[in-house]
Amino acid sequence: MTRGNQRDTDRAKAQKKAAAANKGKKESGVSLTARRERDAQIIRDKQAKKEAEKEAAAKAGQTS
Repeated sequence: MTRGNQRDTDRAKAQKKAAAANKGKKESGVSLTARRERDAQIIRDKQAKKEAEKEAAAKAGQTS
């Protein structure tokens, strides 16, 4: 039960389709570790901002 060259042609077709799909995407040029560190820093900044807002709200509630 051989498939002949069908497997090869399907593989080539899939590679061509994948290349076309990736053609529109732009590589950011950022390594995985650098991207993770950048994202982690953004999250830390957001958390610090939220904490500052909570503290400001708590102070506003105490003085009023």
